[in-house]
Amino acid sequence: MTVLSELRMRPATAGRWGWDASTTARLVLAGVVIFSLLVGANLATPLYPLLQARLGLSSLDVTVAFSSYVVALVAVLILAGHWSDHIGRRAALVLAVLVGLAGGAIFAAADSLLMLSAGRALQGVAVGLATGASSAALRELLPHRPDWASRFTLLSSAGGVAAGPVIGGLLSLLPDPTRTPYYVHSGVLLAALVPLWLLKARPAIAPAPGKPAFKVLAPRRPAVSRSARGAFWMASAVGFLSFAVFGFCLSLAPGYFASVVHADSRPLIGLLAGVTLGASALSQLLGTRGKYQVPVALAVLGVSVVLVGAAAMWSSPALLVVASITAGAGQGVAFRQVFNEVAGKVEAARHAQVISTVYVITYLGSAVPVMGLGLAVAAVGLQPAVVGFTVLCGMAALALAGVALRAARA
Repeated sequence: MTVLSELRMRPATAGRWGWDASTTARLVLAGVVIFSLLVGANLATPLYPLLQARLGLSSLDVTVAFSSYVVALVAVLILAGHWSDHIGRRAALVLAVLVGLAGGAIFAAADSLLMLSAGRALQGVAVGLATGASSAALRELLPHRPDWASRFTLLSSAGGVAAGPVIGGLLSLLPDPTRTPYYVHSGVLLAALVPLWLLKARPAIAPAPGKPAFKVLAPRRPAVSRSARGAFWMASAVGFLSFAVFGFCLSLAPGYFASVVHADSRPLIGLLAGVTLGASALSQLLGTRGKYQVPVALAVLGVSVVLVGAAAMWSSPALLVVASITAGAGQGVAFRQVFNEVAGKVEAARHAQVISTVYVITYLGSAVPVMGLGLAVAAVGLQPAVVGFTVLCGMAALALAGVALRAARA
């Protein structure tokens, strides 16, 4: 089946040559695509100070550019989160890579806030197209290991977000630091596109019935079965809080971290920005058990986030690093468990749609709170705004820990 026939939702071409990849190769390819797209979406984190100086941007402008990515991503999850159920996982991932290439090219060539926002928006579209498709593909490839499917999904996602700032900081040491990272990343995406294009795709799980095939791609109102609603809302709440913290790490945190460690090294700032997300990604490899792991992990997240805000007041780089690591570990354990629960309760035919809806609420945490933080920075300054933001996030995490504890006891 060719990519074009998949996009047109037409039957496979008989005898068509293709790469009949093994299950392991398909797992790796699905993970690599979402990982690479999220790396590209977060290459800019250590570059924002350079872009501010080159384009004359304010802290609020940075949050606008960052949030344009989230808004576009959320819109695609709402409008097209179910597409891969009908056109196939491979076709959705191919579209995502092509849009990601366009977004990176526009961002690299940007000479204004409008172009930056446009490039970021296309990157958001790419990640939105790939999110539900990759998650559903991993679950289908591991039908008897849903826990590991969820782990691979979160490891690829959190790992890509964590690696982006670090890779961006290292590549910014090359000539033309605001553009070269995107040139290198485009080469990686093109390398991933070749095997993805040649892959012999498996049929879509919900092919379009009848002649008006494209009607199945129309936007749908999100719906969750009654048995999965409790798990859905808990996963969405934990995701929203998690990405509020991640959004801070990936937007305004570089300036805050620089003031704590008294350094302006881009690789170092990129590493610090990615510490929390890296700890979250690595926590997916831990086999934690126990009915109280979610409330305990959320409590660790809440206390750690508050300590991140206190690190500047106490001028303690060590506290900043330790608190960032424990915040990421707490978030990773909690989100993995609640994500596993909702993924296990959703029927396979609607997996991509429901998981995309979880991510709609989750990614809003990277937009709304971060925009509020940008306004607060403009009003009271960076350090007081960060302290207030981290205290609010810590209180929210502790409140969710209380809800999770009550549910665990029940």
